[in-house]
Parts: sequence; structure tokens; C-alpha cells
Amino acid sequence: MAKVEYDAIVVGSGPNGLAAAITLRRAGLYVLLLEGKGELGGGMRSAELTLPGFVHDVCSAVHPMVTLSPFFKSLPLTDFGLEMINPAIAAAHPFDDGTSGVLHHSLSETADALGADRDAYLRIMESTVRNLPKLLPDLLGPFPYPRHPIALAQFGVKALTSASWLGDRFGTKKARGLWAGMAAHSMQPLTNLATSAFGMMLMSAAHVGHWPIPKGGSQSIANALVSYFLSIGGQIETNHFVRSLDELPKAQAILLDVTPRQLLEIAGDKLSVAYARKLQKYRYGMGVFKIDWALCEPIPFANADCKKAGTVHLGNTLEEIEYSEKITSKGKHSEKPFVLLTQPSVFDGSRAPAGKHTAWAYCHVPNGSHEDMTAAIESQVERFAPGFRDIIMARNTMNTSEMQAYNPNYVGGDINGGIQDIRQLYTRPVMSLSPYRTSMKGMYICSSATPPGGGVHGMCGYHAAKRALKDVFGQK
Repeated sequence: MAKVEYDAIVVGSGPNGLAAAITLRRAGLYVLLLEGKGELGGGMRSAELTLPGFVHDVCSAVHPMVTLSPFFKSLPLTDFGLEMINPAIAAAHPFDDGTSGVLHHSLSETADALGADRDAYLRIMESTVRNLPKLLPDLLGPFPYPRHPIALAQFGVKALTSASWLGDRFGTKKARGLWAGMAAHSMQPLTNLATSAFGMMLMSAAHVGHWPIPKGGSQSIANALVSYFLSIGGQIETNHFVRSLDELPKAQAILLDVTPRQLLEIAGDKLSVAYARKLQKYRYGMGVFKIDWALCEPIPFANADCKKAGTVHLGNTLEEIEYSEKITSKGKHSEKPFVLLTQPSVFDGSRAPAGKHTAWAYCHVPNGSHEDMTAAIESQVERFAPGFRDIIMARNTMNTSEMQAYNPNYVGGDINGGIQDIRQLYTRPVMSLSPYRTSMKGMYICSSATPPGGGVHGMCGYHAAKRALKDVFGQK
């Protein structure tokens, strides 16, 4: 590559890399975005993984934060082809007796459906739902200097508890199970402090902004971001896998959408000994085992609400989910894993040939696991949708090694870019007042290994870019 000077170079085209590049370009900088693969998007890619005509999301599929992220909301993505679809029901959680807990878009409808736990749900969720729009800039950033301290305190006093403890505020199986499924997105034991934050954020997101899926697949989000970046004068080069900073043209600022392990590989010799030592202590969490299916018909769930839900959590009771996540965190594999599932083709006909369908699911496994969880996952689906195995036309599986090969940021299959427990929630990748800075002047880390962590929201990249603009270019 010709040695051309740029104001800034961004390495990696996931949601955070694209957010960083866009933020820098909007500030008037000459920006180059580098991507190691031929396709752009990172965790937002879609592909025909099973059969021709069946479009599957390789990683992320349902996007609660796309319509709520302050960064995404600032972009005219609909003008660049992005269309989000809202399923009739955000999420459903079936039980062995054929009933289900349901996360409706409406707060009151969700609460009413929980029966005896109606008031408990409103006590936990009502203030967060009311305050979420003004809290998001603080919650989706580095350690907050609160703009709304009272509202943040109301959220924090509940969010910092363990999901197991807060789950015990509910008395019914339906509410407890629904809550546990939400909190299990944290990818850690539900007894850990601050796991309630994940459940509260996801549930309130459904009530405020829904849990939409992108028409055509998650690649549509990446395509819209890329098109916008190019439209404002950004430059992109694909098939350039960066292994060393020495490969890069001269630039005043370099932003890397990588986790600490890749940062050490790419720039270890440029980092201070103390900073490198801290990066070496960075902790990765559970991995995932993922399956995509091509189906001859929709999944035959026994519960009707599951057929209308964009996301279905398969784990039965709080106690069962709690046990599964606990043993997985200790390096064991659950015989009845908690499974997160979506069937986008029910809501988006572009995902599969006429009359056919796609489905996507994963479960948590120990980091670095090579266990084939196909039978365990399909047993969980069959448990709540008898006859499921009979409608499978083809499947594609990815274990933790294959997830990491697809995206090096998924170390050991950890799709969050590092465990997001209370010790590493705001101290990712290191404890610092400015977590996006590295020890090398002009170099920043902008991946999900920085606050606010995993998810398709672009806020890690946005905040890293704002830091670089202030430090290097004197912009606020």
C-alpha cells in the first residue's frame, strides 16, 4: 500500500470501527478505514451459510440498541437503505407446561401478563423505562459523570445487584424465568453483582425502542454505515489484515477496533511495559456455540406467543438457567444449555426462498471449548417445539475456535470482547480515566473491550474517536 499520509487510520470495520471512522470524518479529518476481510461489517455480516438463498447472520441478529444508540440516531441510515423490522413480540420465554413469559413492547402489557408479579415488575422497571432516553448517553459510555444523578441512582441501586437476588423479588415462575433469560445475556453467573443491569437494559430497550431486526440481515446495518462513510468522503481498503503498526501509512491518530490480545500482537513493542502488563491481565468470558438452520417451515413452537416473537429464550425456569450459566462459567458443559434463538424469516421474507425459513441460535460454553453442542441445542428447541428436527433442511455450526477464526476479537468465542462483570465493566481494557487511550501517544483502542462493552451500538468507537479528536486535534 502506498505510503500516503492520513489524519487518522481506523483498523477494523465492525460497528465500533465504523463509528470511529465516521465520527472522525464528520469532524473534517482525512480518514482511512482498513478491514482484514473482503467483506465489511465485523459482527454485522450476513451470508448464505447453509443453502443457496438462505441468508443467515454470522454473529449479531437482533438489535435492541440500533434504534436507541445516540450515535446511530445521529446518522441518516434510512437514507442509505437501512430498514428495521419490529416483530409483534420482542421476546418470549416458554416453559415445559406450554405457557410462556412474554416481553411485549408495552411496559403495562408485559406487567399485566405477569399476573401476581405485575406490581413487582413495575417497581423494578417503570423508572428505568421512563428515564432511559436521558440515561443512555451516560450508560453507553465510560464511567459516568452523570447528567441526571437522581435518575442514574434510581437505576444503579437495582442494576448493581445480582440477577439472582433481583429475580427473587418475583414470585411466579413466569416472571422469574423471563427475567433470568434477559439477565443471562450477561454471559456470566447470575449470582454475580451487576448482572441485573443487563436484564434491566434489555427489557427497558424493548419498551422504549423495541427489539428490531434489519431487513435483509445484519449486513444491512454495515452496508448503510459504509455507504454513509463513503458519501462523506471516507476511504476504505479491504483485504488488509494488519499485523503490525509498521504496515500502516503515517497518520496523526490510529484507532484499533481490536481487543487487548490483538493490541499486544499488533503494537506490543510500542507500548509501555506497565500498560502491556495490564493488558495481559485482561479477562475474557464464556464463549458461544452457534447454529444456523435452513428450515422447510417455521419452528413449530407449542406456545403461540413464541411464533410471534423476534427472540425466544429457551431455558425454562430461573433455577435451570442459573445452574446452566454457573457450571459453564466453571468450565463445564450444560446438558440443558440456555439457548438464545431467533427466526428472522418469519418477519423478513428476504431471508429465505418462498415458503422456507431460517433460524439462528447459540448457547454459552466455556471459553475455548471445542465441544459440539448441536445435539444439546436442538434438544432444547425440540423440547419447546416438538417436531423441530423434522423440518431441518441443513445446518451450519460454529464452535469457539471457528468464531475466533471468523473474527479475532472473539477470543475463545467470547462475542462481548471480554467479560463484562463488575470488575471489568468500566475498567475495560484497563483502569483509567480515559480507557480509550493507550500508552502510545496518538494510538487508541475503540473495540467492545472498552466501555460500554459488547453490542451493536457503535458507542465504543464514538467515544474513542471523540477522545482522539480532543487529544490530537484539539477538538471538543
